[in-house]
Amino acid sequence: MSHSTVPRSKAEASTPVKTTVASDGATGPREKRGSGKLSLRLRFRRDRVLLLMTLPAVLLLLVFNYLPILGNIVAFQDYDPYISDNGIVSMLNSPFVGMENFQRIFEDSAFWNAVENTLVLFFVQLLLFFPIPILLALLINSVVRPRVRAFAQAVLYLPHFFSWVLVIAVFQQMFGGAGMLSQLLRQNGYDGLDIMTNPDTFPFLLTAQSVWKDAGWGIIIFLAALASVSPDLYEAAAMDGAGRWRRMWHVTLPALRPVIALLLVLRVGDALTVGFEQILLQRDGVGPGAGEVLDTFVWWNGVRNQDFGYAAAAGLVKGVVSIGLVLAANKVAHLMGEQGVYKK
Repeated sequence: MSHSTVPRSKAEASTPVKTTVASDGATGPREKRGSGKLSLRLRFRRDRVLLLMTLPAVLLLLVFNYLPILGNIVAFQDYDPYISDNGIVSMLNSPFVGMENFQRIFEDSAFWNAVENTLVLFFVQLLLFFPIPILLALLINSVVRPRVRAFAQAVLYLPHFFSWVLVIAVFQQMFGGAGMLSQLLRQNGYDGLDIMTNPDTFPFLLTAQSVWKDAGWGIIIFLAALASVSPDLYEAAAMDGAGRWRRMWHVTLPALRPVIALLLVLRVGDALTVGFEQILLQRDGVGPGAGEVLDTFVWWNGVRNQDFGYAAAAGLVKGVVSIGLVLAANKVAHLMGEQGVYKK
């Protein structure tokens, strides 16, 4: 069905009216570009296949990440899971104690000892572990032969698939009291050395284990960023007389800078999570004075000592501080001109 309009003046009559044909054959004035957006219904019809594909992941995220947040109410209760077989009923029937659990935390010297050990281990790993995947990625990227590069990547990736039990067993055989290093020293007239139970070197031992296990896996993101760098940039720098080191400094590192900033922000936000399973397996060897971190502190008080409200309060404090660290680190990234986790 067609529609006609009568011009009000000669100027309007001389101006052609652009028309579009609708899906039903009707014609009408064409909408200006940017005059409006698609409605929610049309966008849903357009993207329905993608939404259905992401639905299982969204459901898993809700069930395992967001619904458990409701359990933080335990931090304000004297929670007793044995009141009922149903955990929800137990939470509803457990008496509220207000901020008593948080007061106990801040007055507990064991909690502050765990905080100190966690921060020390974080700074040691930030200085000694964080740069190693970057250096390995630069080293592998400089290898010309594809077969050599693929072999190096496979060798570096392999320890990531080992369990922490196996990793610690390997280190025990090498650096334990009856390990290879200690036996070698005794055969040459020196006293034996047991690094696995030395509280003074425990943060460096944990860092060495993390480097051996996960450094190769951490280079994947950096290699992906390096693969996006145009070869024309390297050729232009070489034509300008830049050597290998100057090309790395002026081309390669600027390409990695946004990725480094993003991972650094995430690492700072994860500062209070320094490896639960790895430390729990070795906690008794060095003692809680050096081997207790926040994750093991929460587990020991919540699971072993059955003080669930106290452990939940400690975990809630850790989560709130971690959010603050992410926001602060992201703000610093913005001041440095990087995007960080999210844009301004």
